[in-house]
Order: sequence, then structure tokens, then C-alpha cells
Amino acid sequence: HPTLLKCFHRVTSLSRDWHRPCLKCEKCNKTLVAGSHAEHGGKPYCNNPCYSALFGPKGFGRGGAESHTF
Repeated sequence: HPTLLKCFHRVTSLSRDWHRPCLKCEKCNKTLVAGSHAEHGGKPYCNNPCYSALFGPKGFGRGGAESHTF
């Protein structure tokens, strides 16, 4: 709906313009803030836990308080 799009603030991240509510982590769907998130393959991810668990060093978060299962 064209009038609805005017209501959203536009942010630029990953060399693209996004409507603020559309800039979400590809894995957990959390809304992200431009400039304070990770990127992999041109897609946004929250830094923790998603990016670290998916693409960080092997063994990240295995068995401790930081453990996350995807």
C-alpha cells in the first residue's frame, strides 16, 4: 500500500535502503539497527547469537551459557 510506505523511516544498510521494520535478522527475525549488525551473503544477521553461532569459529557457544541450537 503506497501510503503505508510513506509512514516508515528509511534506513540504509548493506548498500540498500530498507524500511526500518524490514531490516531483520535473516535467522531469528529480530529487528536490527543499521550499522550495528552482521552481514553474510548480503543478508543481515544479529551479531549474537545468530551470526556468531552460524558463521563464527567452530565451537562458539558449545556447552556453556552461550549455547544456542539452530
